[in-house]
Amino acid sequence: MTTEEEKTTPKAGAAKRAMVGRLSWGLADQAASSLTNFAVGIYVARSLGLAAFGVFSLAWVTYGVVLNVSRGLATDPLMVRFSGVPDASWRAAVARASGTALGVGAALGGACLVAGLALGGRVGPAFACLGIVLPALLSQDAWRFAFFAAGAGRKAFVNDMVWGVALVPAMVVATHVGSVPAFVLAWGGSAAVAAAYGWLQSGIRPRLTGARAWLREHRDLGYRYLVENVSNSGASQLRAYGLGAIVGVGAVGVIRGAELLLGPFLALLMGLSLVTVAEAARVLRRAPHRLGVFCLVLGGGQAAAALLWGGALLLVPGRAGELVLGDVWHSAAQLIVPVTLGVAGAGLGTGAAAGLRALGAARRSLRSQLFASVCYVVGGLGGAVVAGTAGSAWGVAAATGCGSAVWWLHLRSALRERRPLNPIPEVRTT
Repeated sequence: MTTEEEKTTPKAGAAKRAMVGRLSWGLADQAASSLTNFAVGIYVARSLGLAAFGVFSLAWVTYGVVLNVSRGLATDPLMVRFSGVPDASWRAAVARASGTALGVGAALGGACLVAGLALGGRVGPAFACLGIVLPALLSQDAWRFAFFAAGAGRKAFVNDMVWGVALVPAMVVATHVGSVPAFVLAWGGSAAVAAAYGWLQSGIRPRLTGARAWLREHRDLGYRYLVENVSNSGASQLRAYGLGAIVGVGAVGVIRGAELLLGPFLALLMGLSLVTVAEAARVLRRAPHRLGVFCLVLGGGQAAAALLWGGALLLVPGRAGELVLGDVWHSAAQLIVPVTLGVAGAGLGTGAAAGLRALGAARRSLRSQLFASVCYVVGGLGGAVVAGTAGSAWGVAAATGCGSAVWWLHLRSALRERRPLNPIPEVRTT
């Protein structure tokens, strides 16, 4: 006579294999995204030089802010409430969420275009071109979220590969032009190719008219995630602008160059919620007592990997570094240690952040992110005032460590407060 444990073991084993498969596709997708972002940054740094690369970096961090607005309002609620739901519910939700992302891109892209035209100078044209390509950039990101919510990480991976392939001829054309706006248009134009392919992959047409209903139905999560995400990316933008004002725009390029050396892990952190929030939600449904361990393994693994990568970078010969970053290498190499510590601290915190998102603990998540963002700005700019570019990097490293501790304290409290009768956030089916 079989025991209950023997009956459930095959099912548990199948669930683990399915999770490993989804995480594997998630890692593959993030690897493709990381390599793409890394290649773009390296190519632009070598093609434009330090000062122009600083201008491109300002446009890049501005895109990060807008991207997080879109994620907070459109795709973060999609991941929390429509991961692993029936196909009909998923398709209806994706149509409205992708329409919301497209609407955010059009609205904020228009604002960015106007601001760029008004600014003029060296920075204005780059921001104007960013405004033109923002709808495509946000649409491509929305498809990735949608595919991971459905457990179809392979499609997200293919979509990122399409973007990477389209980038090659676009960057060649931009090199012939030789300006920051040309590289911004090449980057965003290739994203438009991937966004169009995502439409074909899913067979779902984004519903702009459904954006208002989507925002209304998910305002309990969306607006908190909006503030949380914008405080995160906005802190990076404030630090970049402040560093440029305090030290000079070249310092922004130096920091970005050092971050590019950690590019695989920074890109992983930026897009981690594509995989981890959905998987944390599944863990919560199937084995809620394991959520804390899942988050600890997730965050600890990222932190350890970042430290190993940073240690390896310290062994890179100077000539090899010059081959990758050109003139940016000599300044960026001096910041490897503090930037590595900062990435490791942020990686540890993302494990707790995934747990709070899966629990739907938006208030605790928001408080944690606001605290971490304030620490980031104070550490980054305070360090710049005291010790220039290096001081800013060390200040950020200390800030991410403090922020990570707060994330984990809030996750522990949320797990203690969780009631057995309400183990997961409500799943919408319409």
